[in-house]
Amino acid sequence: MSALVLKRTDSRNPDFMALVALLDADLAERDGEDNKFYAQYNGIDALKHAVVAYWDGNAIACGALKPFDLKAMEVKRMYVMPAFRGKAIATRILMELENWAQELHFEHCVLETGKRQPEAIALYQKNGYMIIPNYGPYQGIDNSVCFQKNVSF
Repeated sequence: MSALVLKRTDSRNPDFMALVALLDADLAERDGEDNKFYAQYNGIDALKHAVVAYWDGNAIACGALKPFDLKAMEVKRMYVMPAFRGKAIATRILMELENWAQELHFEHCVLETGKRQPEAIALYQKNGYMIIPNYGPYQGIDNSVCFQKNVSF
């Protein structure tokens, strides 16, 4: 029987890097001309908190966190390979990231996604994220949607 295994790692993990390359290709296709703007905020060089999901030993999904401010971590680089979508894997990764943020004594998670990613918007809303005003570089960007969720108990 197959089982999903989540591994905490960092952005130097080769499986994480390979999944992010697939994510970047997908986003380039979805965002077209806007992709250059978003790409500048999606570097992975300094991500110390990444999660890779494995199915039968194969890397199939990922997500990461980076410090946003003294109270929040920002969810970054969420991706599930197309053949594995619809199986709640993204929710499992998101929960692992939220648990990790809580263990590190952060109060909430924030994130930005694009309106051209309706499945991502649905995922975050289903998992208790609330839309907030666009923050930082996403202020005034019509395609961006920002979210926040309290992860402290």
